[in-house]
Amino acid sequence: MFAGQKAAIRTAAGGMVTNFSSMSSTVALSEACKFCLTASKATPCLAKGLSFMGLGLNHAMFHLSSKKTSLRPSRRPVMWIRNFSGTFALIHTAAVETAKEEQTETRVPIDSSVTGDAIRRRFLEFYASRAHKILPGSSLVPDDPTVLLTIAGMLQFKPIFLGQAPRQVPRATTSQKCIRTNDIENVGRTARHHTFFEMLGNFSFGDYFKKDAIKWAWELATEEFKLPIDRLWVSIFQDDDEAFTLWRDEAGVQENRILRMGEEDNFWSSGSTGPCGPCSELYYDFYPERGTENVDLGDDSRFIEFYNLVFMQYNRKEDGALEPLRNKNIDTGLGLERLAQILQKVPNNYETDLIYPIMEYAANLAGLTYRDASENSKTYLKVIGDHSRAVVYLISDGVTPSNIGRGYIVRRLIRRVVRMGRLLGIKGDGQGDIDGAFLPAIAKVVIDMSSNVDPDVQTNSSRIFTELHKEEIRFVQTLERGEKLLEQLLQDALAQAIQPNSSQAVLSGKDVFMLYDTFGFPIEITEEVAAERGVSIDRKGFEAEMEVQRQQSQAAHNTVKLYADGALGDISSKVPLTEFLGYSTLQSSSNIVALLLKGLPVTHAPEGSEVEIILDQTPFYAESGGQIGDNGILSISGTGTINITDVQKIAGGLFLHKGIVQEGTIEIGGSVDAVVNSRLRQRAQAHHTATHLLQSALKKIIGDEVSQAGSLVAFDRLRFDFNLSRPVTEDEISKIEDSINEWIGMGVSLQTRVMTLTDAKRSGAIAMFGEKYGEEVRVVEVPGISLELCGGTHVSNTSEIQGFRIISEQGIASGVRRIEAVAGPAFVEYAIARDRVVRQLSSLLKVKAEDLPARISVLLDDIRSVRGEASSLQAKVAMMKAEVLGNSPLFVGSFRLVVGVLDSAVDVDSLRTAAEHVSKMLGDMGAVVLGNSMGEGKVSIVASFGPKVVEQGLNAGKFVGMIARICGGGGGGRPNFAQAGGKMPEKLPEALQKAKDELQLTLSKKS
Repeated sequence: MFAGQKAAIRTAAGGMVTNFSSMSSTVALSEACKFCLTASKATPCLAKGLSFMGLGLNHAMFHLSSKKTSLRPSRRPVMWIRNFSGTFALIHTAAVETAKEEQTETRVPIDSSVTGDAIRRRFLEFYASRAHKILPGSSLVPDDPTVLLTIAGMLQFKPIFLGQAPRQVPRATTSQKCIRTNDIENVGRTARHHTFFEMLGNFSFGDYFKKDAIKWAWELATEEFKLPIDRLWVSIFQDDDEAFTLWRDEAGVQENRILRMGEEDNFWSSGSTGPCGPCSELYYDFYPERGTENVDLGDDSRFIEFYNLVFMQYNRKEDGALEPLRNKNIDTGLGLERLAQILQKVPNNYETDLIYPIMEYAANLAGLTYRDASENSKTYLKVIGDHSRAVVYLISDGVTPSNIGRGYIVRRLIRRVVRMGRLLGIKGDGQGDIDGAFLPAIAKVVIDMSSNVDPDVQTNSSRIFTELHKEEIRFVQTLERGEKLLEQLLQDALAQAIQPNSSQAVLSGKDVFMLYDTFGFPIEITEEVAAERGVSIDRKGFEAEMEVQRQQSQAAHNTVKLYADGALGDISSKVPLTEFLGYSTLQSSSNIVALLLKGLPVTHAPEGSEVEIILDQTPFYAESGGQIGDNGILSISGTGTINITDVQKIAGGLFLHKGIVQEGTIEIGGSVDAVVNSRLRQRAQAHHTATHLLQSALKKIIGDEVSQAGSLVAFDRLRFDFNLSRPVTEDEISKIEDSINEWIGMGVSLQTRVMTLTDAKRSGAIAMFGEKYGEEVRVVEVPGISLELCGGTHVSNTSEIQGFRIISEQGIASGVRRIEAVAGPAFVEYAIARDRVVRQLSSLLKVKAEDLPARISVLLDDIRSVRGEASSLQAKVAMMKAEVLGNSPLFVGSFRLVVGVLDSAVDVDSLRTAAEHVSKMLGDMGAVVLGNSMGEGKVSIVASFGPKVVEQGLNAGKFVGMIARICGGGGGGRPNFAQAGGKMPEKLPEALQKAKDELQLTLSKKS
């Protein structure tokens, strides 16, 4: 127990409770002590030897040091408790309130003014009343290649802070959903760590600065949310005297509550160069009675940081020098979950109304209540509460489980939830279906709470449920495989331990980590199971593997690079954004405003140079929204040409034209005639409009739950990825093609218009996956068929598409399908090529085109028949060779062994049949191991043990797996029959010799 807690009790209770000497101990305890309100609760205190007379401090200490009780200060410092004789004792209210909480399973209702939704609304309205524009938060999938996921509220404003995009408003406020996984192991174990959280922020883009940011932050905390001033502390950067003065003089904070901290804590930067500046933080003090001397704001048991203000006032140059920014910015972040903990007076973020309902529902599925759960069970419930929010919002934003990138993060979080559910004892769906999944039921709680966070989550609920159900069922199967693997690893460790010069049996740290990371086994479970078998685990090795993963996670996911690399970063701050003319024209006169050669700025470039050019205006479309960039020519006043092969959009709106100087010399500042290749633009337009039609057809034929997960609009084809947990049937593909071709034949004219993002969403326009939208958006409509937000180029009438054909449909990830198709000129080319193939086949097979299916079917039947005959012959050959081996077994006492090789002409099925046949020849005392190599890089091994051999402790599944590892493979099966494979045929003789030696050694001891 902390010394501060002792002091608090002593101060509150006056050191002891007096005047109870006239009562018996039991009566006094049950009457006066609010921890021991009943006689049954008094007994444990007496058993501890606590006499009540003069016990005040010790008695309170006993309860406050128990696991169930925590000292939580109240705004009411004391209360009086009356005993039988009328004497009053002074007891700290927080301790009494804690005891009262623990006497009831009902949760105290939260004041409607401090619910999570209310805090979010009040924050946004507070800054809206100070001329901030309330902007929507962005997707968890950022439009930024430097980060996998959205990890901060400022991420969507990065181009503005860099000066790469103009500000739309001078000041803004947002509520941003965020994901961070660098501290995943702390989730549930501390009061404040999360993977999913909401960041409330206010931002100034060259408008107000430090004075107003500090003033408003203090007003928000003390006036809007009425946090007691004596519980607030402020940190500043050690050299930021301006901030110190503003907090003291403008906000009125006492000097001793403003603490200076070093660069590591209070100077914000995102890289070696770029915008940076000092920051200031607001902390809440849960234990002000501990005093103001030697305060450590890093003490998480006492303080929580809830509001961070970044004063972006410098630019760090290559040499490390700081120069003042021309336009100073403000970037702030207030943790919604943290402020909710403070205002709702709960012991941690998890018990706020933002997460608690999820935990309580999960507890119900496990047959528990959160309040009565053990500490371990509470940790599991907290992980479920946190991770469930993360996976629901990630899947809603289009991320599906996979083994790479964002998909791996989702998969890992889902697996942790499933693992925690199993540790809690949740069976199946937790509601009776033992083969079901419980994640969809928990997700429904999250979705029901999502309307004020992200309305799209409700719309995407069907897809979320499908993904979670499928992934949970798959992982349960993985867990079962992991259990088998653990058993095999334990067997190997025990076998290794009996070898000469070996020490005790140990599971390597790498194997323990693999079980943890791939199969979801907590180290504690692995350690417990291993200990039962007499095997220890390499904890240090496990921790080393964990540290590698943590470092990789932090490097990949927890840094926003707020700077542009190299020359492009410098150019982006000096060159105005490119004006795009390509919606209305394919030709323009333009000026070269930037020229790069091998990534470096130059003033001119000679013939043959590969260059990158930025124009002041251009008809060339830059790659975005899935559509690739235009090709074409830049002509230099008749003296030279540049062949443009790609156009990319950088820095929020600069069009980078990439090409080769074919003749002449180009110079910065020169004028060019920019001409787009109209033939290729037409192909891209046909494919882009066809993509919109394809999405509408998928929703029409399959259902509205279909949602886009990626796309490519190229000159030769289109590609469309979408969320669906099953293949699209041939019948559905035909219906999709028919619908699209019908719309093409109708000759529908497209309509495009610009409107606000709010109006566009209200009209029902579909947003493109992964795209970032500003306040104003372009809406492309095929009346009566399709309505989407889109900045791409399109045909003016559907008849220009000419025709549409799906050329492939396949799965590319769990729950994600991909359709590739052709339209426009590419469709015509495809149809001609297919017609040629049909004519060639007709000529070869001497049949008409319409008779080809029947003729090919007959040929396939003939091929299958021949293959069947060949397989039968192989089996007969294998049987004959096996009989030869079976007639000459190796005798080990009463046991008979056959270990040998069958040649490569024998397939796996024949090898199994041969092993079974020889096993029957040898009888109950027989052991058979046969192997062969079927071509380069492929080995098969089969083991068949008779009942008497199995009784000696030999297990065919484990035995063949051990042997196969010599050949670089593995396998398993039943105790009496098993099969394994490998990929090193040259090691097969060594493996079979090992099998022979092990069998002889083991069976000779039993003879």
